[in-house]
Amino acid sequence: MYMDLLEQTKNLCKLHQIIPARSKGQNFLIREEAYDEMVAAADLKIDDIVLEVGPGLGFLTFKLAARVKKVIAVELDDKLAEVLEIGLAARKIENVEVVNGDILKFPISKFKVVANLPYNITSIFLRKFLEAEIKPDLMALMLQKEVAERITASPREIPAISRGAKRISRGKPGKMSLLSVSVKFYAQAEIIKLVPKEFFWPEPKVDSAIIKIIPHKTPLLPPLSGGIEREKNFFQLVKFGFSARRKMLKNNLAAGFKIDQADAENKIIQAGFNGKIRAQELSVDDWLKLLSVFK
Repeated sequence: MYMDLLEQTKNLCKLHQIIPARSKGQNFLIREEAYDEMVAAADLKIDDIVLEVGPGLGFLTFKLAARVKKVIAVELDDKLAEVLEIGLAARKIENVEVVNGDILKFPISKFKVVANLPYNITSIFLRKFLEAEIKPDLMALMLQKEVAERITASPREIPAISRGAKRISRGKPGKMSLLSVSVKFYAQAEIIKLVPKEFFWPEPKVDSAIIKIIPHKTPLLPPLSGGIEREKNFFQLVKFGFSARRKMLKNNLAAGFKIDQADAENKIIQAGFNGKIRAQELSVDDWLKLLSVFK
């Protein structure tokens, strides 16, 4: 099956004079099992409407169309959009709408999103869809492995507890980032499957991962608590906290809020944390606690 998909991809590219462009993230997935993992991660139902981003030659599109009510396939590349239309017509698939346009300008509605995202738009794509007032029910995305790991990072690495230990060590400092805090503020995220670079043609320089993101059913800062304004303050606080990754949190917050370092440290302690803690060691809940003292 591997050779079959690879040969189909190469033949279609040759037939339609498509030269995959690295600048557009055009690395075509050529393994059947990876497509099946994407479909499984989307948890599809027969009455779902799916927004597919970057359908390319349509191998995933055809699988989605067989399982849901409708697929809206948004493809930026004119030639690939045309090839997809031809493939759909040849298979007599009628429940797919092909939109030749920019996903970053596409209106958001309540649907499921399935996407093999170009690496260069990942952050802005996530921001657009997660910050939207009406969020997708679920997103099943193929991302660069490193980005997927950053999104799902933990505040700290907890070591195994040795037998007879008198106390639990706090563990190594975590790997949280502005990206991971931002995504987890809006949603739950988990890596479903790692996808090696050999599963693509042309082969990219990095591995990928399939990640499932499910937005929270209720916002962490509800409207009745001044949600919009507090959300703005929350992200200002987090951005200040991660402004210089190698520095302690008190230094970054002192610089951001233009206060004395001692004042910043006292506020951090008031929120219940060690005054020498670093931003990457804090969870979303921890940042919410800090928000209560950095008003």
